[in-house]
Amino acid sequence: MNSPEEFLRIHESVATLAAGDFHRTAALATITRTQGSTFRRAGARMLVHADGEIVCALSGGCPQRDIVVRALQAIEQDRPALARYNRDSSLDVLMEMGCGGELDVLIEPLRNLQDVGFLRAMARTRAAGFAATVFARNGEVFAPRPQRLVKVGDSVWNDVADSLLAEHIVAEIARRNDHAALDLQRLQGSDAVFDVLIEGLRPAHALILVGLNPASLALARQATALGWTTTVVDNVDPASSRSSFPANMRYIKADHAALIAQVEFDAYTSAVVMTFNIERDIAYLDALRNSSFFYLGAIGSRQRCRQMRDTLRGNKVTLHAPAGLDLGAETPEEIALSVASELLAEINSRSATRLSSCEIPLHA
Repeated sequence: MNSPEEFLRIHESVATLAAGDFHRTAALATITRTQGSTFRRAGARMLVHADGEIVCALSGGCPQRDIVVRALQAIEQDRPALARYNRDSSLDVLMEMGCGGELDVLIEPLRNLQDVGFLRAMARTRAAGFAATVFARNGEVFAPRPQRLVKVGDSVWNDVADSLLAEHIVAEIARRNDHAALDLQRLQGSDAVFDVLIEGLRPAHALILVGLNPASLALARQATALGWTTTVVDNVDPASSRSSFPANMRYIKADHAALIAQVEFDAYTSAVVMTFNIERDIAYLDALRNSSFFYLGAIGSRQRCRQMRDTLRGNKVTLHAPAGLDLGAETPEEIALSVASELLAEINSRSATRLSSCEIPLHA
């Protein structure tokens, strides 16, 4: 699946196409199925422009070059295609991949607003949801283009023409509660069986950093690079340090008493308190104790972190303090890497174990 940063880049590039009334054409390549070891998970997308420009490369090697060639063919022919890389087809490319897996890639030309409506629906609000892509009918690629049903929060976007199939998709989505899951289903329609890729949708993660200092700005740079919506909060005038702010970072001037009124928290929001002043840290943590968020962390020595945890003792909030992984971090940039790594592992429900010492699939 695409990271929030990748999806944002694809969405922005498609929005540019739409703004230009599609005078420049492109094709969207989506991995629909994988088996064994592959370079990306199913659900990962790449945009290929007619001039060969690529947005969000899927890999750096031969499979990508072959997918680009097929994408350009799809643009020229104005027809979707399903590229299969397995033992029965594209064996030469599969062998050059060197990863031992198999995959199918849906390639669809984008020529008008109707073709990209689903992407705009997937980018709505901070609610979670699901997207279903109908890409094959009785085993043959669906033409003239794939159809989709996207449900985000209470909003539904649907261009699935077969009403019975749409009902089955809605019922399948209703049975799911994991918005990180992805599944390939064969669902019955009125007069055919359809291949449907169902993927969970989660809004971009939001990160609130309390404290304006070199470490928080380094972490903000990491977070914005990962596509996280990033806000720094402090009660100081930032005029002298604005030049070092990352381009997509927001700054809010607020003390602990005004924090909750000025910052929104939800299940996809994390907060890290890092003023490096124990009294201020505790004041901000106390203000956050009844908020709803994904992860709450604080940076400080073990002694200071024990004091911080004591302020939240008996509360439902779990405080990750000291925040971060044991990387031996000392500089602001190293501290930022340590905290961002722990948070990314939490978001993806991974253990942050050395890859060389574990046997779980890399893209499970």
